[in-house]
Amino acid sequence: MDLRILRRAAVHGIVKSGRILRRRRRGVPGPPPFLFISLTNDCNLSCRGCWVTPTRPPTALPWDTLDRLIGDWQRQGAPVFGLLGGEPLLYPALEEVLARHPNAFFLVFTNGWLLDDRRAAAFRRLGNVTPLISFEGLGAAADERRGGAGVADRTWAAVDACRRHRLLTGVATSLCRTNLDDLASDRFLAELIRRGVHYVWYYLYRPVGPRPSPELALGAEDILCVRRFVVDARRRWPILIVDAYWDADGRPLCPAAAGLSHHIAPSGAIEPCPVIQFAVEDIGDGAGVPEKIAGSPFLAAARARLAEAGGGCILLKDPAALGEFLRSVGARDTSGRGTGYAELAALRPRPDHAVGPPIPERHWMYRWAKRRAFWGMGAYG
Repeated sequence: MDLRILRRAAVHGIVKSGRILRRRRRGVPGPPPFLFISLTNDCNLSCRGCWVTPTRPPTALPWDTLDRLIGDWQRQGAPVFGLLGGEPLLYPALEEVLARHPNAFFLVFTNGWLLDDRRAAAFRRLGNVTPLISFEGLGAAADERRGGAGVADRTWAAVDACRRHRLLTGVATSLCRTNLDDLASDRFLAELIRRGVHYVWYYLYRPVGPRPSPELALGAEDILCVRRFVVDARRRWPILIVDAYWDADGRPLCPAAAGLSHHIAPSGAIEPCPVIQFAVEDIGDGAGVPEKIAGSPFLAAARARLAEAGGGCILLKDPAALGEFLRSVGARDTSGRGTGYAELAALRPRPDHAVGPPIPERHWMYRWAKRRAFWGMGAYG
């Protein structure tokens, strides 16, 4: 791995996040420390359970708006961004924007199909990028989930390109019924390590979007199995295992409810999180967005309502209550489909990560990290 990239990840993810934590403890108001930005709704795959609907022409954040947004956010002392899509590698000016912000650090969530040697070499030159390559299954399960052919092989090719160019490489996977046994497994972790992957981010499948496929959602016992596997695997495997659902003591937690992150849609809508496609405010030309988010009555009310859900995911456990709240505050549908409220009404309550008794972290490093670093910043314990 290129130590320059690792050093930047450590400085931004630990040192600078610590400053945010200290300000929070003093009661200093401010925007969330971590911002998700969906650059475009363009995509080269068609995944079940995806909340993004591509359009022709694609909807994308203007270059100057994105540049201004990142710059303003950094000036608030929060330098870590998650870049999503659609497929963010389809954003035409991606490398140019990242090059203009060498003191920021970017997690690029990608399906990997466009992450070849040329792109990996460019990311290494930039030195401020970690690709998070999405695995949604192996073999036929990956093809069925993502609407393509040979999907897993293409994804592994992206991982190998990252290894050749010594990138800090991550793998992200949303666990569902068709991939749980393959991906939440020692066999999968061993293969990731063999191929030079440095961290894996597990999260739970949520049946959203125009093809929600609710039959893929995990049951209560499945979710408990995920939690037990993650806690145990952290003590056995030399790979960083990330989750954003449980605190250091194993209690459920929602990042949006805790105020750790919010989401900017390709249209510029300011949303509570990527899968809740409703908003009241927009970013406009990208100026003053930290202040807009910090002072948003809608987001403040959303954080309070999400917290009332008991620390889990309200979209899973009580979609009707989420719909009622959104209507009560006059939030508009920002899905681009015009069917956001109808989709919420069609969802049925499902188990979320609040099921079962708490399972605390058993590895000292993860207990410390959830209290102090990156996603934690005091909210995870």
